[in-house]
Amino acid sequence: MPKVVRRRSIAASAPDVWRVVADPEHLPRWWPRTSRIENVQGSGEGSSWTQVLETRGGRGVRADYRCTAFEPESRVAFEQELAGTPFERVLRSSEIEVALAPADPDTEVTLTHRQRLRGLSRFGSPMMRRGSGKILSGALDGLEQALGGAEKAS
Repeated sequence: MPKVVRRRSIAASAPDVWRVVADPEHLPRWWPRTSRIENVQGSGEGSSWTQVLETRGGRGVRADYRCTAFEPESRVAFEQELAGTPFERVLRSSEIEVALAPADPDTEVTLTHRQRLRGLSRFGSPMMRRGSGKILSGALDGLEQALGGAEKAS
């Protein structure tokens, strides 16, 4: 199972980081290629939403997610719902976890992406890891920018 981890110390308090990472409505501010979030149902563990990702060609691709873990100011995890989607041909599962650890005055943010590939896609594991690594690094860049922008606006 490809597992990719990226860590970074973000110059913001854990509660400030949590307000951004725990709310799917904030994903367009920090998650790469996310153009918008639709159909948010509930909050916390069990909540669900649709993430609209923009392709390089400018088309929108929808991906449905469900929150699988929610520990306030500590950890949130969400899993992509694959059944009946084009992603199902390539993936058995795809889960992203965001973990926070206070490191006064900063916060250590760890992003983990776990994927189980299906069929012949398993042979593309190194390529999937590279792609996931770029996405996670971009997400940390976006998070840093979103939080820096929020601090400067105050």
